[in-house]
Amino acid sequence: MRVSRQKLNPILREQIIKTFAQVIADLKDINEAILFLNDFFMENELEAFAKRLAVGYWLKKGRSYSNIRDNLKVSSATIADVAFMYKNKGFDLGLKKIEAEEWATVWADKIKKITGSS
Repeated sequence: MRVSRQKLNPILREQIIKTFAQVIADLKDINEAILFLNDFFMENELEAFAKRLAVGYWLKKGRSYSNIRDNLKVSSATIADVAFMYKNKGFDLGLKKIEAEEWATVWADKIKKITGSS
């Protein structure tokens, strides 16, 4: 897919971005989200966005550029770009969602061990 260099009317741009965000917000679970994302994005687009999030996550966890570059197969320039943006409010919100899910999973596993449930 090619990205147009022509600028949209700002009101139309805001409207279509809100619609896109609403579609994502209305997906009921991870399976619906994966189905939508796999069908909506081309494979390389989806991987690029997922890598961007992973780079931000790993930077926040303190991983080195070389570790991120070698594991995620991204350039140092990509890592530097993400390092610039991952502290922004929206990006940070996404990273906090990942951390909250990790925390919930850790505690759910601990509770299962204590109660003996599976």
